[in-house]
Amino acid sequence: MRATIVLFDIDGTLIDAGGAGRASMAQAFEEVAGRRDVGDFPYGGMTDLAIARQGLRAAGKDEPAHVERLLARYLVHLEHHVARTERFRVLPGVGAILDRLAAEEHLEVGLGTGNLIRGAELKLRRGALWERFAFGGFGSDHEERPVLLQHGVARGRARLEARGRADPARVVVIGDTPKDVAAAHAIGAACIAVATGHFTAAALAPTGADLVVDTLEDPRALEHVLGR
Repeated sequence: MRATIVLFDIDGTLIDAGGAGRASMAQAFEEVAGRRDVGDFPYGGMTDLAIARQGLRAAGKDEPAHVERLLARYLVHLEHHVARTERFRVLPGVGAILDRLAAEEHLEVGLGTGNLIRGAELKLRRGALWERFAFGGFGSDHEERPVLLQHGVARGRARLEARGRADPARVVVIGDTPKDVAAAHAIGAACIAVATGHFTAAALAPTGADLVVDTLEDPRALEHVLGR
């Protein structure tokens, strides 16, 4: 079967962090910019770095030192909130599809997320999912989602080549926002859009996703990844 790199988004796709990310950003904005309200905009599909820059720009404090400090404070608060929120959950179908994909030798399954790598680890460890992914493209790699996805693809391709699979790899991105779909298509990847985040299936349908499903329990999601 054709070698395939699969990149999963995290928030709204694999897990619901119970508001831990937004609460942590709000605290970080208050500490660094003196205002929580500068972070009052939709985060869906944005990278952590883009969120930080947009909020700090509104406060007139988007110098690199401010951005670096804000993200450092965000991670401190995120560790606290992720560990304590009672609303954290792994989303429907995630465990089953990851089990199934792990059994396929022609696949490399990684992450394609706007989270900083440490933030991704904190969230996924809470759901016992971190060890499922050996590589990825992260918000730590780049502010723009298409570029971080390319980092993930390059790492997945290196893993395939190390296993003797030098053939051009098909790439499938799985996410829950229109930005995930746009970024996937920007790098020539297929995209499965899943309506377990803030966007309904009806809202995701016009994005041009190759497949839209309500949850990853839908067998068509697995079939599409496997190229069937």
